[in-house]
This record gives sequence, structure tokens and C-alpha cells, in this order.
Amino acid sequence: MITSTSNNKIKNLSKLMKTAKERKKQDVFVVEGLRMFVEIPKELHVETFATESFYEKNSELFDGLDFELVSDYIMESVSDTKTPQGVISLVKRHHYDLDEVCGISSYMKKIDVEKPLIMALENIQDPGNLGTILRTAEGAGVTGIVMSRDTVDIYNPKVVRSTMGSIFRIPFCYVENLTAVIEELNGKDYSTYSAHLQGQTFYDYNYADSTIFCIGNEGNGLSEELSNITKCKIKIPMLGKVESLNAATASTVLMYEAMRQRGKSYRQN
Repeated sequence: MITSTSNNKIKNLSKLMKTAKERKKQDVFVVEGLRMFVEIPKELHVETFATESFYEKNSELFDGLDFELVSDYIMESVSDTKTPQGVISLVKRHHYDLDEVCGISSYMKKIDVEKPLIMALENIQDPGNLGTILRTAEGAGVTGIVMSRDTVDIYNPKVVRSTMGSIFRIPFCYVENLTAVIEELNGKDYSTYSAHLQGQTFYDYNYADSTIFCIGNEGNGLSEELSNITKCKIKIPMLGKVESLNAATASTVLMYEAMRQRGKSYRQN
């Protein structure tokens, strides 16, 4: 059992918890908690750290896995949560390319979707927002997530935890120039929509064909450059004195309207 914070594996785990640069360098990310642990695809699992009590309660989950037992003190010292559940794992990072995210993919076939439904995220900064968007996207039948390079690191532990496992399934990628990508997809029969306060009511459009929703930064919204590239600007009508919804909530409303229009109830496989 590891009982010292000076242990090399524990020092490395702490680095991976804290820095995106180190996660990228080692090509791994960190997941924490029982729910995420059981969701890890076997082929992506690298190593797990667990307390003795967690292992004793869940020993059957460790068959065939590389793992280390650590003291409760060590688990508390490296955990990203206030009440650690007793298990932290290192997982290989995904590497999807733009064609897998925005084209006809194996994921689309798995969930039985014929037309792509893409969320394009520009400079989203809140980890909880990004994680919630991924989780909701899976539930609404979204087929891919494409993000600007300045969007928060999807492998941030808070983002990963918020996805509740969706990060293992839904395709995603970062791009250097999101505006250029959307402009290119405009010419490939995609209907592109920007969430914009000056847009038309989003209920007035058809999302049954290949669709991309562009969502902007929590404070500033979409850049004018990107919003002017999309074919349509849309807004969510609101009553009272509310001017806008946060990025995750707005994304949810749009995704589920697309799902409703597509006339199909999606079921996880």
C-alpha cells in the first residue's frame, strides 16, 4: 500500500490532476469516483489507485486491471473532490479527427442516427458547462462536439466528472480556427446556426437535416466573425426580465428541439 505523498506515482498523479500540459504530454486523463471507474473502456484503462476499503467492497471490478492500493490520507491529498469515493484512475486520451466528429461516423451508426447533429463550442470557459453539454448531448442524440482551441480543457477533472461517462462515448475534437471549419461545413450541405440575441426564434427552423449549433462564451457569446459565417442566427424566446441562458442550458434547449423534430426517441446501447 502506498502511504507517502513522495511516492513517484502519487507525485505524478497530482501533476496530472492539476495541469493540462502534463495530461497532454503523457496522453492520459484522470477520472475519479465509482461511476466513472465502471464506465472506463478496458482498452483505455492505464492504472487505478484505490483505498483498501473501496477495493474490498468492489474487488470484482479490478479483474485484469493494473492498480495500486493507497491509504485514505493519500486519496484525500490527491482527490479533486471534498469527499473522495476511494478510487482514481488514469485513462488514455481519445484522438478523434474532424471527419469522425462532423462526418458520418461509427458512433452515428451505433445510436442509429442518419444525419449529423453537431455542437460547435467557441471559447466555453466553465468546466461545469462543458461537462454538462457533453452529458446532455449524448442524451439528445448529438453525434459530435467540435471546440475552439481556447475552450476549457475537456480533460479537466471537473469537466470529466460533469460528463458522467459521456466523455468515453461521444466524439469530440478541438480545432485551431472554428470559424474556418464552420465556413467549410457550410459548403457541405450542413445547416449552421449561431445562438445570437439578434436572431430569429429557433422554433422557426428545421433541424432534421445535417445541423450544427454554434454556442459562444458564457460572458460574451459568439464572436461576430463566427456568428456572421453561419447560415442563420437563432434565439431562444424568453419572458420576464431574463436576457439570456447560460451556455449549457441554451445548448440543452436547442439539442432537444432538434431531437424532437427528428421524430425519434433515442435509446442508449
